[in-house]
Amino acid sequence: MSDKAREVRVWLQHQKILSQKMRPNLEEQRQRLKAMGSIPIDPALRVTRTVEEGVAGEWIEPINGISNRVWLYLHGGAYASGGPDSHRPLASQLALASRARIRVVDYRLAPEHRFPAALEDSVKAYMALLKQGVSHSSLVVGGDSAGGGLTVAMLVSLRDQGIPLPQAMVLLSPWTDLAATGSSLRTRQDRDPWLDAAAIADASRLYLGSTDPKNPLASPLYANLKGLCPALIHVGDDEVLLDDSIRLAQRLRDCGVPVTLKTFPDLWHVFHAFFIKVPEANAAIEEIGLWVQQTIPEGTPS
Repeated sequence: MSDKAREVRVWLQHQKILSQKMRPNLEEQRQRLKAMGSIPIDPALRVTRTVEEGVAGEWIEPINGISNRVWLYLHGGAYASGGPDSHRPLASQLALASRARIRVVDYRLAPEHRFPAALEDSVKAYMALLKQGVSHSSLVVGGDSAGGGLTVAMLVSLRDQGIPLPQAMVLLSPWTDLAATGSSLRTRQDRDPWLDAAAIADASRLYLGSTDPKNPLASPLYANLKGLCPALIHVGDDEVLLDDSIRLAQRLRDCGVPVTLKTFPDLWHVFHAFFIKVPEANAAIEEIGLWVQQTIPEGTPS
């Protein structure tokens, strides 16, 4: 682990201890996550807020030139926090590394809008791209944490409706099991500098209400994953949600879906978001960008 990563890890551990003591309410949690989006983005990019098929969001695109690659990005935040504002810096870095245009979806949040609101909005956002003439073969879909699980659930829904699937998916520390059965919730609890297993259980209830936590469109770990597009999964070895990625990767393999799983020693949940200070995050983002470029070569129909 680099010295910079170690510094961030210590800071996160301090914030976790404070949260466990102070128990911030939902609005405070939302404001904390939104503050992560205060990092200025590269001046080579422009941001445009739009509403497409009734779903809000924003485009992040290069000022000069249009890429044939298009990302549909679903943000994290436990289905109750986050949005384009909080995830603009991370999405911008992914766009630059992938040489792609990226659409960040501002899906409805719980508890104001419980399951399946986020799923419905994500499907509509994907359909909007197809209606605009974006080819499914030039599309990559992805997200972090809750957005990673939501990505897989969206793909299952699209497949079941007979809608053409994208070329690839990229998942950063995906939350795929809202029933909270992964052993890493126990084995990594003391090592995880950011997430708390008890808080994850609370977030699940906030999103699901009375819905079965093993509903496959809420927890895609329990879904039939046959026929989905190739996947790249990044996860930190020290996060309580580690098993959500490991088990998902195995389920994808069992269903015949090509998958690349990379586990990063000593790192935490969606460490990519700390690219300003953490060299490992920048390297991981570059790896993602190269994988996307190789999966969707220049000249793929857009």
